[in-house]
Amino acid sequence: MQLFPCPFCGPRAETEFSFAAEAGKVRPEGEVAAAAWSHYLYGETNPRGPTREIWVHLTCGEYFVMQRDTLTHVVNSTASLRAAP
Repeated sequence: MQLFPCPFCGPRAETEFSFAAEAGKVRPEGEVAAAAWSHYLYGETNPRGPTREIWVHLTCGEYFVMQRDTLTHVVNSTASLRAAP
């Protein structure tokens, strides 16, 4: 089992987390064709190597950005999505 570092709770089992979205994905605005909307919802780039993703820790309910490598499964960093005070 892999440990993921929650920025709020510390290291936890991967089973406590769920993938939410690719980081940096921009939602289309205005009138959008069905094909474009479908691509936004379901089209994932699934990069090989370093990537930035949004995850949710199901235990505390917080969303955060995780930078990880999809080949080695090494988590490089995690950061809160909350705005700085």
